[in-house]
Amino acid sequence: MRATIIDHGSLRCEERPDPVPGPGEVIVATEFAGINAADLLQRRGVYPPPPGWPEDIPGMELSGRVADVGPGVDPDVLGRRVCAIVGGGAQATRALVPATHLIELPDSVAMNEAGGFAEAFITAYDALVLQGRLREGERLLVSGATGGVGVAAVQIGRLLGAHVIAVTRSRAHHESLRGLGAHDVILLEDVARLTPVDVVLELVGAAHLQLAQDRLANFARVVVIGVAGGGSRVDVDLLNVMRTRATLTGSTLRSRSETEKTEVIARVAQALIGPWADHDITVPLAATFDLADVEDAYGFFATPGKFGKVLLATGPAGE
Repeated sequence: MRATIIDHGSLRCEERPDPVPGPGEVIVATEFAGINAADLLQRRGVYPPPPGWPEDIPGMELSGRVADVGPGVDPDVLGRRVCAIVGGGAQATRALVPATHLIELPDSVAMNEAGGFAEAFITAYDALVLQGRLREGERLLVSGATGGVGVAAVQIGRLLGAHVIAVTRSRAHHESLRGLGAHDVILLEDVARLTPVDVVLELVGAAHLQLAQDRLANFARVVVIGVAGGGSRVDVDLLNVMRTRATLTGSTLRSRSETEKTEVIARVAQALIGPWADHDITVPLAATFDLADVEDAYGFFATPGKFGKVLLATGPAGE
């Protein structure tokens, strides 16, 4: 197979042996793989994959067709169109995936869109529903709303009946965010003027949370799942936390156990596959690069101002 390789911070595409499925595993012949902030951190050597996953092949989400199955997996899944999250190794022409982590694609969903679905929508759903307990009628504040998880969160919040407030650093994509269901779209500096919110999905870090912590309603929930855009340290007003009885939590998806991921994926499939099939939710794509152009793809991903997901075309068109 061909794979993206991290070598002392540089990236290249080279041949590697095909993975072999073990019990409960499948091989997916990938067609698209998403790029995420965690991939940039792994490239820098500060966010290694969980044990058992490739240390030098990045990639946490993919779409493609099941090409092989290991012991204990129903062979009927062979050939099925799927997307999935993995602990690593997605940015290759073939990837190993636990069978319980597969999401079968609706016929109406394109394979390229599916390449950017799993990580963004599973992360956003887990943060909003399972961690943040977002309910109908509540006010949701989403920082960094133009990224992959941000656009997923805006749509999930709208599906749940929340009043969605999207925060951006520029006005470039405000109309696109309204089209996805954001009721209000504001600039970072306008956060301080908001009326109180019930749930904050923090994707930026200190630059946003420093402002948002003063806009919390009683019993508000703050869920931190990203800090790359604004630092990882913030001064917390403990008196405000006491006064509002707010809670602050955070999570990462990658480091969870296979069982935990299976449970979250099942919840996401039950809640979101129907709306996805009906095009009530979508995966906006900022750009797609061939696997051989992975350096350019990572460079584009690191550039601010994009809207939606950045993908690598891993095959069959890229083969």
